[in-house]
Amino acid sequence: MTDAARLKATVYVGGLDHAVNEKVLADAFLPFGEIVDVSLPKPDLPSSTDPHRGFGYVEFELPGDAKEAIDNMDQSELFGRVIKVSAAKPQKESNEGLGSKTAVWEQEGWLAKHAVSDEDKLAAEQARIALETRPDDPMQGLEGLDVAGPQPE
Repeated sequence: MTDAARLKATVYVGGLDHAVNEKVLADAFLPFGEIVDVSLPKPDLPSSTDPHRGFGYVEFELPGDAKEAIDNMDQSELFGRVIKVSAAKPQKESNEGLGSKTAVWEQEGWLAKHAVSDEDKLAAEQARIALETRPDDPMQGLEGLDVAGPQPE
């Protein structure tokens, strides 16, 4: 199964109580189809005593089963807590986004996406010149307008 197909068959389950384990999560989602894998990410800190980070992923055999689970389990209750069930999103690279160790403009692809074209530079320069050559008196050049409002045709 390709990564894209696996992602479509995987659901994110958030808001989990710490009493929930992989077996409980698998049992809760079993009615919606064949489950391939259940994972509960562990806390990042080694000193943490929590069994998981409060969310998990359930991978189904078929993408249709995942959609059925989302439709039926989102905003349902598990161990006294309302859980959020949605389609899983691809995991970000460690050098992307807010947790990155590198500056955003040094990341691959950022410059290509946000680079300013020569046409934009020219337009910005023309706007700057127009501001510099504008008369100091904002009322200057309005002498011929003696009637307020739209001009009659």
